[in-house]
Amino acid sequence: MGWGERFHHAAGKLHGKATEAAGEATGNDRLKAEGKSRQVRADLKLAGEKIKGAFRKH
Repeated sequence: MGWGERFHHAAGKLHGKATEAAGEATGNDRLKAEGKSRQVRADLKLAGEKIKGAFRKH
């Protein structure tokens, strides 16, 4: 996994956390759900990249 991809996915997770926090602060359920969704997508992409990296080593 390249550093650029790691940074991109970590930024996506951070953006999700910020969106979720904004939803919490404003009481907006849609924003909270969108933030959680972004975090899950970023986690899945990171996991996929780790799996690809493991297979590339062997």
